[in-house]
Amino acid sequence: MKFLLDETHEPKAQSWVESANVAGSDFPIQNLPFGVFRRRDAGAAARVGVAIGDEILDLQGILNEGLLVDDNVRAAAAACAADALNPLMALGSTPRRALRQRLHALLRQDAPAADRQAAARHLVAQADVDMLLPALIGDYTDFYASIFHATNVGKLFRPDNPLLPNYKYIPIGYHGRASSLVATGTPVRRPSGQTRDGDADPKFGPTKALDYELELGFFVGDGNARGEGIAIGQAEEHIFGICLVNDWSARDMQAWEYQPLGPFLAKSFATSLSPWVVTMEALAPFRTAAFARAETDPAQLSYLFDANDQEHGGLDLWLEVSLLSPQMRKAGIAPMTLGRSNFRDMYWTMAQMLTHHASNGCNLRSGDLLASGTVSGAEKTARGCLLELTSRGKDPVTLPTGEQRKFLEDDDEVIMRGFCEREGFRRIGLGTCRGTILPAL
Repeated sequence: MKFLLDETHEPKAQSWVESANVAGSDFPIQNLPFGVFRRRDAGAAARVGVAIGDEILDLQGILNEGLLVDDNVRAAAAACAADALNPLMALGSTPRRALRQRLHALLRQDAPAADRQAAARHLVAQADVDMLLPALIGDYTDFYASIFHATNVGKLFRPDNPLLPNYKYIPIGYHGRASSLVATGTPVRRPSGQTRDGDADPKFGPTKALDYELELGFFVGDGNARGEGIAIGQAEEHIFGICLVNDWSARDMQAWEYQPLGPFLAKSFATSLSPWVVTMEALAPFRTAAFARAETDPAQLSYLFDANDQEHGGLDLWLEVSLLSPQMRKAGIAPMTLGRSNFRDMYWTMAQMLTHHASNGCNLRSGDLLASGTVSGAEKTARGCLLELTSRGKDPVTLPTGEQRKFLEDDDEVIMRGFCEREGFRRIGLGTCRGTILPAL
């Protein structure tokens, strides 16, 4: 693992794109996340770009300007001529780092005037585009890596034994459905399925317990061959970057269907992603120690243990989830924050999740998405889903309008945000992940 700080992290660096210098911007010059956009012109194609302030730098455009001449930089930029990030992800970390450094130099306030003028011709306002899924995601895996979430949920169903015996030994996960991953802003239809009330016969109909799950996703960069694993000490070299994930869940459907094989229709109807992928390089200033396990916890198995990962494998990243009801929207009331948690509280690191995933010889491929599972903390204000926050509906949330929510209602909008901040460095953000609930068919 490499957590190198260089000129791209310099906190005082400013950009000639003025909106990137505004305090609190998610996308200052120290961030430079990658995404896929489409102009709203008729027949416009999907293109790879980098967010800078409230603009997007079209990477194919600056490649054509001849501004990217170094071999590694040019290889990375050429990969960005695609309509998804997979080719760039497949190149691994060295070309990606070189491209980041060159883009930083082009966008700095003190860049040569000719470079500035050439790059400026390929800026597009974020307000004028539609953001798409950042990659062609062949596979999606959802983990259960927050011990606070696992304990809180376990107490609702097994008060005397909330954590199952395997939890502290193995990163728990399941294979999700990639076809229903959707970009931020895509409406989510309330799903229908089987539910059972007590001992009554099951019924089919719309879920009455629709929930969000506040998660962090990370994309595989270069993968591994089938039959081969990924060593824990090399795992982060195989991670391209991170995004926000809302893994919507129908709790009443899930309670009936999940035994013995786990989530199915209660999860597969939709999972929302934020569009910008913040690279591992941008996150370097915000790395922290892995979660401090209790002395009574079992020792980690050797294939999941790496001293450097324990020292630096955590991530000091805040995640927030807010709700905007139709009444709040009509009254002009701002979304209400329901939870605020930090990814540093995860029991398992990203490297451990990826290494475990590949440990049986499973071939991970560029663009595959791994998600953390609900990110929750020790306090009630840090709970990352309504199942936890309302104690399975027993303790409803009261909104500013006086409305109450046990679970999500039709036309509710869920907004997720994420950001890193640390004294001595520029704050960087992940943007937003939004979704509004449509009525069931």
